[in-house]
Amino acid sequence: MPNPYFQFKQFTVQQDQCAMKVCTDSCVLGAHAPVTGARRILDIGAGTGLLSLMLAQRAPQAMIEAVEIDPAAAAQAAANLAASPWAERLLLHPMSLQEFTAAAPAPFDMIISNPPFFQASLKSADTARNTAKHTGSLTFKEIIGFAERFLSLEGHLHILLPPHEARVFAQEALAAGFYTSHILWLEATPQGKLLRAIHTYTRVAGPVGEETLAVREKDHTTYTLAFRQLLQDYYLIF
Repeated sequence: MPNPYFQFKQFTVQQDQCAMKVCTDSCVLGAHAPVTGARRILDIGAGTGLLSLMLAQRAPQAMIEAVEIDPAAAAQAAANLAASPWAERLLLHPMSLQEFTAAAPAPFDMIISNPPFFQASLKSADTARNTAKHTGSLTFKEIIGFAERFLSLEGHLHILLPPHEARVFAQEALAAGFYTSHILWLEATPQGKLLRAIHTYTRVAGPVGEETLAVREKDHTTYTLAFRQLLQDYYLIF
């Protein structure tokens, strides 16, 4: 059974009411996504509030809003944000992205998401987990459509997905005028299985920077130096 909370160096994430718990790939996204110049940030599909908290730690200049559709997760995320050192800069909206869109928010400099990604797989009996993992409640087109309307002209969209789904998202984003500017490939071990891809999108076409991050060394027991350096401001064990 997962631990009901995850303790970071500067904040705690309670997670017993959330279908999706704190996971390594989301932590990489929260530590990796550039925040320079971002004054308004939106976290789509907040879950526990993990990404909002990680960004708040790194971006003292930013106001961060988050959207979460699942009532139990939204309540726990709101409590996690309120208990953090940055509560005055964090706001949780307990609603769908569609409802948030209707509220016509001010433009954001940065949008970040670890969205649902299963598009045609069998669903479980757990409704909350289905909402968190399957695109029925939030499609790629809806995320891209929101970014079209509410991402500033110079803004950045950061999306974490499995490699195949990341390519599908990239194609749909390109059709809407968003260009990949950077890709971080996350793999289990050096030259090992690719776990996730973090794409950064902008409205300006240009060269695509690519890098790879392995979580553990080939022996599977030791974290790589690059992973430790990326998460050293967050993980207690580093």
